[in-house]
Amino acid sequence: MRIGLRTVKTALSAALALLVASQLQLLYPTAAAIIALLSLTNTKHSSLITGISRLFSLALATAIAYLCFTFIGFNAVAFGVYLLLFIPSAVYFKLSEGISVSSVLVTHYLIEQDLSWQLITNEFALMILGVGFALLFNLYMPNREENVRENQLIIESLFKNILEKMADSLAEPESETHLLKDCLQIHDFIQKSSHEAQLLMENHWLARDSYYLDYFQMRRLQSNFLKDMLQLLEKTTIEPLQSKQIRDILLYTADHFVEENDGQTNLNKIAEVYESYRTMPLPQTREEFENRARLFHFLQLFEAFMEIKADFYTQHQEERI
Repeated sequence: MRIGLRTVKTALSAALALLVASQLQLLYPTAAAIIALLSLTNTKHSSLITGISRLFSLALATAIAYLCFTFIGFNAVAFGVYLLLFIPSAVYFKLSEGISVSSVLVTHYLIEQDLSWQLITNEFALMILGVGFALLFNLYMPNREENVRENQLIIESLFKNILEKMADSLAEPESETHLLKDCLQIHDFIQKSSHEAQLLMENHWLARDSYYLDYFQMRRLQSNFLKDMLQLLEKTTIEPLQSKQIRDILLYTADHFVEENDGQTNLNKIAEVYESYRTMPLPQTREEFENRARLFHFLQLFEAFMEIKADFYTQHQEERI
């Protein structure tokens, strides 16, 4: 049995919330422990948003409960009317996160048959203790940046491998089916890496740098174009001159497939192939015409593949200097 960091933080925050609530002689101190348990999330940012949402939710719940219990009485009917009014109101004000917790605290008003300031203060103190200890223990989060950086290197290595194999397939034609599978694996790995980058970003309360999220988004878009290039390559017969030119570009791209590459040299090389393409004799048969059209489409996809990287580099170059 493995006990994770989040489990330890949850246990400690709940226990301390209960201990402090008991020491302060608050009514229903166990509620503070439950609130702490429910408020400790995966990231600092989400814990903060959850805590704030629950405090506002309790304020709304108390106001509605005050009206219902004052005019109907402290009974089941009043509690039912309270829920009919509170739930849609919380959803409208985007406070859904606090519906259950706030409603549990409202039952304390019902049990005590009281809505005095002392009891209202008691409920807010329970909420503040639970949320506060959850936030306190979420101040420590393991640094995920090393994992994210490692994922970047893995993804770049996988792209290089596919580009090299694409170049080899031009010299010695073979089925690209296995390369398509590799491309899908890259896409899946990028999705997982994006989730890791999201957690990294949300563990910074003030400076929330989206660089890594944007990086993985850029690679995800490139993986989509790479898949289309592979599918088109299966149907295209490339003449020897164009085969050498495209193979050289693929190998150059593989050799320089790094985070810092601005993509401009690759785009210039593609433009040279375009120019060579335009000077070729016109196709004489329908088959040649269709093949030439597929080659042109392949170059367009390759160009878009590199423009994605060039745009990303331009957007973020100042951030990584």
